[in-house]
Amino acid sequence: MVAAPPLRGASIQLAKLSHQFVLHGQPLPVLDVIDLAVGPGEFVALLGPSGCGKSTLLRLIAGLERPYSGRVFVDKQQIGVPDPSRILVFQDPTLYPWRTVRQNVTVGLEARGLLRARSARVDDVLRQVGLNGFEGAWPHQLSGGMAQRVALARALVNEPSVLLMDEPLANLDGLTRIAMQSELMALWEQQRFTAFLVTHDLDEALYLAGRVLVLSPRPAQILAEVPVDLPYPRQRGSVRFAELRQQVLGELGLREHW
Repeated sequence: MVAAPPLRGASIQLAKLSHQFVLHGQPLPVLDVIDLAVGPGEFVALLGPSGCGKSTLLRLIAGLERPYSGRVFVDKQQIGVPDPSRILVFQDPTLYPWRTVRQNVTVGLEARGLLRARSARVDDVLRQVGLNGFEGAWPHQLSGGMAQRVALARALVNEPSVLLMDEPLANLDGLTRIAMQSELMALWEQQRFTAFLVTHDLDEALYLAGRVLVLSPRPAQILAEVPVDLPYPRQRGSVRFAELRQQVLGELGLREHW
């Protein structure tokens, strides 16, 4: 039997986390007392209405914003600033058009003075995401799926313990999206980082995550946690997958529409 790769992911704890913005001089509550514990190497998906605060939650875990109240702990240490161990991947790959694939992937390492030391790591990651042979390509020469692979590679070369993904596959066509879901799952199984995925695709959440969190309309609270008790790789056509889909739709108040 092949041994599972060691867990590299960090534990995450959100303690009474609340956040708000100021809009036209008035407070706009976004998150309302979120308590959550996520174990090392766990894959968690966030579902909820548009604008409910899912992306804001990722930004707080990344340290890109400070919470209005409450605390974020990574491996039991309170955080409040960004760190390369916590990487946020966006819906748009945001590649630099004047840099090749390899140069886009290494931009963070260059900024930190680590490119020479991690050159072999760059090669490994490019192979893992299926970009070997395209290192010298320019962004305008890439398909949408390949551009998103570059964004994932740019994150993974930093060897993150926490990968935060804000609808990273939303702009892809249906067939490419399904293929990328499988590739993302393979990367997580190989590297065992802790993963958070914001998505509006229910099947995507159930295919990838070990736990699905259903959030309320803004200000977001956790309405339900649905464990996905299915082994990997998962079959979307299985009876249990359909049962879980119905369960999550019920938590979202959408069961009668399916």
